[in-house]
Amino acid sequence: MVTRQNADPAAFAQDESLFALSNGALGVRGGLEEGDSASQACFLAGAWERTPIEYHERFPGFAAHTDTRIPVADGTRIHLRLGDTPVRLGEGEWQQFERALDLRTGSYRRQLRWRSPDGATLLIDAERIVSFDSAALLAIRYRVTSVDYTGPVTLESSISTARSATEQGDDPRIGTRVDGGLATIDAAAGDSVAHVLQRTAHSDIRVACMQQHAIIDDSLGFRLANLAQHGVMQVFEGDLAPGKSVTFEKYVAYAWTQPGGADTDAELLARTASALIQAYEHGYDALLARQTQALTQLWQNADLAIDGDPVTEQALRFNLFHIFQSSSRDGRGSTAAKGLTGEGYEGHYFWDAEAFMLPAMVALAPDVARSMLMYRHGTLDRARAHAREMNHARGALYAWRTISGDECSAYFPSGSAQYHINAAVAWAIRHYVDASGDDAFLRDVGAEMLFETARIWLDIGHFNARRGGAFCIHDVTGPDEYTALVDNNHYTNRMAQRHLRDAANVARWLADTAPDSFAELARRIGLEQFEIMQWQRAAELMYLAEDAELGIFPQDDTFLDKPRMPARSAGEGKRPLLLELHPLTIYRHQVCKQADTLLALLLAGDDVTVAAKRRNFDYYEDVTVHDSTLSASTFGVMAAEVGEADKAWRYFQDTLRVDLDDLHGNAAHGLHMAAMAGSWQSLAWGYGGMRVVDGELRLRPQLPDAWHRYRFGIAWQRGHLRVEVDRTGVRYTVTRGDQLHFRHAGEHVRLRQGESISMPHRAPASDASLQAVIFDLDGVIADTAVVHRAAWEQLAHDIGAPFDEHIAERMKGVDRRGSLEILLERAPHAYSEREKRVLEDRKNSYYVAQIECFGPDQLLRGARSAVESVRDAGLRTGLASASRNAPLLLDRLGIAELFDYVVDASRITHSKPHPEIFLAAATGLGVAPETCLGVEDAAAGVDSILAAGMRAVGVGDATVLARAEDILVGIEAFDIQRYISGQPNDRETSSEVLPNHCSGPL
Repeated sequence: MVTRQNADPAAFAQDESLFALSNGALGVRGGLEEGDSASQACFLAGAWERTPIEYHERFPGFAAHTDTRIPVADGTRIHLRLGDTPVRLGEGEWQQFERALDLRTGSYRRQLRWRSPDGATLLIDAERIVSFDSAALLAIRYRVTSVDYTGPVTLESSISTARSATEQGDDPRIGTRVDGGLATIDAAAGDSVAHVLQRTAHSDIRVACMQQHAIIDDSLGFRLANLAQHGVMQVFEGDLAPGKSVTFEKYVAYAWTQPGGADTDAELLARTASALIQAYEHGYDALLARQTQALTQLWQNADLAIDGDPVTEQALRFNLFHIFQSSSRDGRGSTAAKGLTGEGYEGHYFWDAEAFMLPAMVALAPDVARSMLMYRHGTLDRARAHAREMNHARGALYAWRTISGDECSAYFPSGSAQYHINAAVAWAIRHYVDASGDDAFLRDVGAEMLFETARIWLDIGHFNARRGGAFCIHDVTGPDEYTALVDNNHYTNRMAQRHLRDAANVARWLADTAPDSFAELARRIGLEQFEIMQWQRAAELMYLAEDAELGIFPQDDTFLDKPRMPARSAGEGKRPLLLELHPLTIYRHQVCKQADTLLALLLAGDDVTVAAKRRNFDYYEDVTVHDSTLSASTFGVMAAEVGEADKAWRYFQDTLRVDLDDLHGNAAHGLHMAAMAGSWQSLAWGYGGMRVVDGELRLRPQLPDAWHRYRFGIAWQRGHLRVEVDRTGVRYTVTRGDQLHFRHAGEHVRLRQGESISMPHRAPASDASLQAVIFDLDGVIADTAVVHRAAWEQLAHDIGAPFDEHIAERMKGVDRRGSLEILLERAPHAYSEREKRVLEDRKNSYYVAQIECFGPDQLLRGARSAVESVRDAGLRTGLASASRNAPLLLDRLGIAELFDYVVDASRITHSKPHPEIFLAAATGLGVAPETCLGVEDAAAGVDSILAAGMRAVGVGDATVLARAEDILVGIEAFDIQRYISGQPNDRETSSEVLPNHCSGPL
């Protein structure tokens, strides 16, 4: 229960936001029924007006219009009269006042004890819900009790159309210039029901609103109904005496059309009448019980408890409630930046719906998350049209800010240039599918979105010969809107890499599992195999620069070259730079509005070491002003990961209470949904250490000093996992579902329904003691690379495909099918799946024929002693080779007995740099990944080791293996004692050049 007793009218607008109710379709601010607040309003997700955007100079592709969610008819109004005297709350004495939001029942209640100027004292109790069971139903129970008044009382229940959209002032985040709006086209009032019918001027949306009442205990009688200047009214009268009450229940139903919808006015009114009949038959108590039931599943999934900090627990529950109720459930909308709680940002949907709000819903209400993604699929044709506006011949580009799917941003440098919205949608699709197991969604709608949006990256980037063939992306804006139109924004590039890689993987998955569906989709959108191969190539060669001096990822190509923004004086408060300075002044400085590079490391930084994350955190914290409410949660989660406990707590509190304490001074215009969702991320991702890596749930919980213990839940793969954390460790319980698999601090855990397991707290990977070393085979133990190369070169000659040094290098560490795909990129013709399997077998026969004559003499110098030294040190040894012939080769080399575990390559479904093979090795050895050291000679192998959360040693060319923490000229230089002591682990603190070693650049 969240309560407020503030009777100051100056605070009412914020409280109307805080106590707003919604069901994703209808939103009702928490005003007083008998008040006349100028900021009280009702909204429908589907009711918006279209206004042309006026430019003095218009260029091709500029947004032509904006869509603005506007207030609809307000059905909350109930005015009172005592005798013939109107009750005007501002003229009397407020003796007692309280608002309460019941998070368990989803109801808003408030009570006012008020004394009139004439000395009559009343107790007014009102309670309302916005039903989750009905598309747009508002139910109110309203009671007036006399304390010392005797006489007649009149209740004037109305639907008011007086409210219009707020005009934009000096702050572009608030209000807008609306051309048109809603006009009343029909109204009627009778003794049973009353209604108004409205229509927008330009978007051609019609809205019907109808009300009906149920009198409790015959305490009131109907008097009259009439049309008012702004709406309709039904009047009821009764008598009061001290201790006596009059009560009625008011039901208000809405119905609306799509833009230009064919529904007749009669059909709209029939829909509202049907909803009212059902509500009247059920009654308020039954509706309240159903509302409670709808919320029960949310709170069961959240499974939230914090021992030692009830204030934080309440704030978290408050935030989760608002995200849940503000998110669309019908697939025709998403979650607006302010939900349905106010007019901020015109009711638009942004990328934060996918990057912030959706992850919370995935864990707590997966059906809501699916609905949010269905909205994106429903607007895919508009995204295709927007791509054509932006000169892309094919593919789809989602609008930066929108309602209908059309771009509504008039300022393209921080609007349309934010191409990363495509990557956010792609990330959200993968996150939802991984967490829910909803492969049908991926097959039926997700794949199409992934493919169409992936196409855009090849249009705005290219393989840059000046940067070694790396794929570079140009003239985009990342999440940090204080830096615009840049090349190689790190967030955009890293998220695009994940998007492209996933699109290519899904294409292969769909072709294998549903070939008919894939063929039909490919035919419909004109998708060819070469395009999929280009996605994979762009992902592999994505440009992700790392500054050698600072050891950080530059936010873009020029960010680090700019001067820092001079510090603002403490008296300037929280007014953002965008309201103080010309955009060009901001762009010329090294200043971030919000987390940008750090957000990339949060969402797609699985292969980045904790030490590197720490360096980036330290640097970007100094240049970020947090003018966006999205920023604090990202910094908080990353602070927890890199060991900054005090900062993690501070950022957590900032995102937790941004609206409750009005930290940015604009909660009156609506609540900040992304910040609210960020508070859940701070708990689950920050303190819980939750990540989803390659479809696998991973957790590494820690306990804040302020708490004794805490608990949270995660809906996962049609099951539910409870996570309980205290100072002794972590207890996991599967409360629902047959069986769940996850990792605790890198250690694989499998639990069945009802089972629990207690696990100790684990140190971060950088502090974990070494328990095993996992070697690659080719180029590390034996020089079979030349044999592989000869076999591939022979196959290339057979089919007339080119083969050169670049192709050979790309094949290193890649499995057989992956290597074949690389070879076939420039083959003279395409091959069917059956033909590819034949080619694989032919290459393998060439290879096996040569290794049959191998012996111990083919071991690389120092290889046997390197493996033996690991065993002598009491550590376990593993082999992670992509070669299915590895067991045969080990036997020929005479070292099979030196390995405790050899990964069966035939059971590995992903090639390096995917971490699957190294994670499989750790599992086979019975150790946690962070306790392992991997040894590789290929860049893809090093990336695979790092993605698995292990320490990496490279053997070979330092320029190719730069991401390894230590690089050896050859395996003969391997010294296990160096890694047991941890000496080379942190390159930022040591640049000493040791014998037979070369220090890789940062």
